[in-house]
Amino acid sequence: MTISKNTVCLWFDRDAEAAARFYADTFPDSAVQSVARAPTDYPSGKAGDVLTVTFTVAGIPCLGLNGGPGNRHSDAFSFQIATDDQAETDRYWDAIVGNGGAESACGWCRDRWGLSWQITPRTLTEALAAGGEEAQRAFTAMMTMTRIDVAAIDAARRG
Repeated sequence: MTISKNTVCLWFDRDAEAAARFYADTFPDSAVQSVARAPTDYPSGKAGDVLTVTFTVAGIPCLGLNGGPGNRHSDAFSFQIATDDQAETDRYWDAIVGNGGAESACGWCRDRWGLSWQITPRTLTEALAAGGEEAQRAFTAMMTMTRIDVAAIDAARRG
């Protein structure tokens, strides 16, 4: 097993393997590489319990750590997934929110493990990068949305 030079470590209560398998099933270029289990009993668990899971999410190397309930995810960290159209946006949004997650604002949602996701159509990113009135219109439209509506962003871009 090759360990990446830089890996995102995500702290889970006890569901790192379930989360990693969900991400691998949901996003392209994602996979579970390995599962490390406790070789013996320890103060908060038993031999055979999953300790860590090595996986990738959309090409990003990650390590899921079953560290217990001591730390919670926050919006200070999120995965941003760029989408090409409404169908792709809806597919990821529905997978995350429909699997015990929750909607938030402006294209953000949270999965059932508390991890934040930004499901961001490229047309929104392009509009904001364009600057000026186009960016203002797209930004104003986005501020009214939970899931991003690609047609509404495109309409705002055109004015």
